[in-house]
Amino acid sequence: MKIIQIPRRFVVDQWGGSETFITETSSRLQERGITAEIMTTTALCETPEEVYRGIRIRRFPYFYPYLGLSPQAKEQLDQKAGNLFSFSLLRALSRERDVDIIHLNTGKRLGSIGRYAARRRKIPYVISLHGGKLTVPKGESDTWTEPTKGAFEWGKILGFLYGSRKVLEDAAAIICVGRDEYTAISRKYPKKRVKYLPNGVDLKRFAQGDGTWFRTLYKIPEDRFLILNVARIDPQKNQLSLVRQLPDILDKAPDVHLLCIGNVTSNQYYEEVLKEIAIQKLEDRITIIPGIPYESPDLINAYKAADCFVLPSLHEPFGMVVLEAWASGLPVAAAKRGGLPYIIEHGKNGLLFDPEAPARFSESVKEAILALALDEQARERYAKAGFDEATSTYSWDMITDTLVELYREIYEDTVRK
Repeated sequence: MKIIQIPRRFVVDQWGGSETFITETSSRLQERGITAEIMTTTALCETPEEVYRGIRIRRFPYFYPYLGLSPQAKEQLDQKAGNLFSFSLLRALSRERDVDIIHLNTGKRLGSIGRYAARRRKIPYVISLHGGKLTVPKGESDTWTEPTKGAFEWGKILGFLYGSRKVLEDAAAIICVGRDEYTAISRKYPKKRVKYLPNGVDLKRFAQGDGTWFRTLYKIPEDRFLILNVARIDPQKNQLSLVRQLPDILDKAPDVHLLCIGNVTSNQYYEEVLKEIAIQKLEDRITIIPGIPYESPDLINAYKAADCFVLPSLHEPFGMVVLEAWASGLPVAAAKRGGLPYIIEHGKNGLLFDPEAPARFSESVKEAILALALDEQARERYAKAGFDEATSTYSWDMITDTLVELYREIYEDTVRK
């Protein structure tokens, strides 16, 4: 069997949850005798072809169907949620030999390319929803189209010709990484094969690491209680709330230090965070590293250097970084948003809080952090329960086995037809 994975982009130094899913499952599919390759665009990476972890990657030129789109707007769209198109990818996909299933990891116009090619070739396609298609707050989805304001869009004709509005409707299966999205999609498409398939974690990899070395490298004192946040620097991830509530946290836990790691997907927001740090005079208490490659040992070392993990996102389809924190032996506090309440049981394997609650409210991020910083026994209890949960439920091997079973079901259905 041969599977073609199609993400909107695939860049090793601009990593996200979909890249992790594709890489971890594809490498394990190869181990199970299934060929898995990636065909994508040159967004943020001009390298036309390479092999990464044994997976062949091919990239094709693309464009945004707008008139008057500035280079800055194009770069912002490349970073996040850009609705692009690629005729060269369409041609290559149509000519690719011996393909059994196309696996879309994006929708919209690029998803329509996969749909069009699959229908012409009379092969099935599936789509994974990584970003909360039906569950994204309107305020966040509005930011996706912000860079296109003032430009004239002519791409609707492409959507009409290639069926971008029918990508979900015609898919052989819809895979949801988030439980809330699974519920929403199942209701909208009651007769379709809708599968809840959560993200996983590489347990062996995150069990390693040298936290002392990391603290020395980034000049974080050993006596600091280190709070780690790993997420894109973006309004959705809400790092600003951590900065704003840190002074109140320091009043009761003076040894606290905040470490934020993530690629910058909103330069404006990043500047806002840096400005707030300066206003609050927290330069000595906050370390921001704008991006550590997923494969870098520094990422593993960062988890090992931390004392707890916090994720204050305003929207989070799943929260793969929670699994990474658990696998690293960290207690977790996270926002009661999106898919997070489905993997974190408050008071058992972690803490949940309202990411928009003011600092004076008991359910704020401040109170959650203090509950961990001031109670060592609670930290140990949540860390153990989280590690057990990650080990029993979220290994990539188990996730891949479920995916293989789904592929075979779809393939056999196609053969019988």
